[in-house]
Amino acid sequence: MAAEVHHAEHIPQWKQDEIDNIKKLIQSHKVFGMVGIEGIIATKIQKIRRDLKDVAVIKVSRNTLIERALNQLGENVPGMNKYLDKQTALIFTNESPFKLYKVLEQTKTPSAIKGGAIAPVDIIVQKGPTSFPPGPILGDLQSAGIPASIEAGKVAIKETKVVCQAGQAVPQKLATMLSKLEVYPLIIGMDMRAAYDKGTIYEPELLAIDESQYVSDIIRAAQNAFNLAVNTAYPTSATMGTLLAKAFAEAKNLGVNAVVFDTGVMDSLLAKAYVQMTSVASKAADKDANAVDDELREVLGAAASAAAASTPTTTEKKEEVKEEEPEEEEEDHAEEDGMAGLGALFG
Repeated sequence: MAAEVHHAEHIPQWKQDEIDNIKKLIQSHKVFGMVGIEGIIATKIQKIRRDLKDVAVIKVSRNTLIERALNQLGENVPGMNKYLDKQTALIFTNESPFKLYKVLEQTKTPSAIKGGAIAPVDIIVQKGPTSFPPGPILGDLQSAGIPASIEAGKVAIKETKVVCQAGQAVPQKLATMLSKLEVYPLIIGMDMRAAYDKGTIYEPELLAIDESQYVSDIIRAAQNAFNLAVNTAYPTSATMGTLLAKAFAEAKNLGVNAVVFDTGVMDSLLAKAYVQMTSVASKAADKDANAVDDELREVLGAAASAAAASTPTTTEKKEEVKEEEPEEEEEDHAEEDGMAGLGALFG
């Protein structure tokens, strides 16, 4: 204990104040994260800080002071020490770690690569025209390994080409030409290393969520659950309407197919009988015109006329049907004719 006190006495006051400030920020926010800021210029950090002022607080400090603050807090917080590496900043928020990761990703911007830097991905130059007039730049592009020529009075890239593979050092001449062509291979911004939330440490692999795929998965799961509930007749507030409609339709179909005389199916039974009657009468009339009486013959003629009228000509297809009342009247007459025909067929 004495050794610890003796050690604490030798910590400069400004360092102790910094440690206390870090601890206070961690304790006053629901979530804090550790981000890498290597390669980011101070003005970029300031811009990110301003952009996120309503969402998060960013603090840059020495790794040794951050480590001391985390160790003094105890619990699971010291587990964040393993993410201290090179240049590090702390970020504090009351939002979820997933939202924090998302807003940090949104602050990243494309940037030019310097000569001698390692290409993080394959660097590709796309085929197409440029804004450069003919001149020395044509030879500069070619000497940098970029296929270029003159087309329509301008310098143009002749073909799409990988000019530097991932993991290779970018030659200075190529870096200069890429910058002139506005090809920016780097994505500059704060890289989330880990986020701490209520005893749990979240790494980027878990925080990087494809939101559109996530929503699609939820919708598909809801649809599958609904279909399963309906098919197994599982009653819930979401499925009762569909289950009742399905039961009603099945009951009505059973009533029609079994010819059950009930008020709920009589209209369908009569319509079915009418269709069967006209079909039988039509076939009988085709074989012998005298097989049906005049009244039934008129019914068949009306049905044939209605069928012909239901197939409009090219001109009629272009015209909009606006009057619906005459159609309802025709349906009433057809029903009356059908009942009369039914009586004529079966006496």
